[in-house]
Amino acid sequence: MNDRLTGKTALVTGAASGIGRQVALRFLGEGARVVFADRDEAALATVVAGLGDSGDGAGAARAVVMDISDEASVEAAMALLAADGWSPNVVVANAGVQLFGHDARAGDLDLEVWRRTIDINLTGTFLTVKHAVRAMLASDGGGGGSIILTGSPTGVRGEGDVFTAYSASKAGIHGLGRTVAAAYARDGIRVNTVIPAYTETPLVSTLTGDDEARASIVSRIPMGRAGSAADVEGIMVFLASDESAFATGAAFAVDGGMSSL
Repeated sequence: MNDRLTGKTALVTGAASGIGRQVALRFLGEGARVVFADRDEAALATVVAGLGDSGDGAGAARAVVMDISDEASVEAAMALLAADGWSPNVVVANAGVQLFGHDARAGDLDLEVWRRTIDINLTGTFLTVKHAVRAMLASDGGGGGSIILTGSPTGVRGEGDVFTAYSASKAGIHGLGRTVAAAYARDGIRVNTVIPAYTETPLVSTLTGDDEARASIVSRIPMGRAGSAADVEGIMVFLASDESAFATGAAFAVDGGMSSL
């Protein structure tokens, strides 16, 4: 690793598994202090405890339990970090859900599935961003930082025709990112969105268990394979680092070429 994030303190939501875990570990390897945030306390404890066994950045990592859909939980976590000198200047708003087997075409979609998806994915991302911005503005430097959102191709094109709630939530995230980027650019706070394609993580384990469905999705990816969490970490490092100092309000696709079609 190149220590590209030395001097940064990063908070990564959904860090107990999948893309969030991979990105948080890479940030550690790049020299950042990293807050692993997740609502799954047991899984979070296992991940951070494992760092001590490997000796890989354990002293630069800590865990915080945070339910992004609950503002009191987000606010309390940020206050705790500030009090301990761990207020983040990089925030990866990655946590989210995709309710396979329940999300559906609009005419078939249950209202509670819609509400749960929007509450976690869109409202949860908003709450993370809201309190990240407040923390950055309250920092000793009086602002400045990088916020990275996790989007989806389904939020920008018709890839998710049977995932109405998920697609709408991700479209909202794209709009949120552009709006917040414009609002806080003069404060030195950058906001960008990363768009992974179909990625083999625990979130999509139900879908990947169906070989026919998986093959259908992969067939639409020009590179001919599904993505992995490791495919996403590099662009996240770039956006967290000072190398991307003039990039804000942008969306970066890591989708094996799907956006080119």
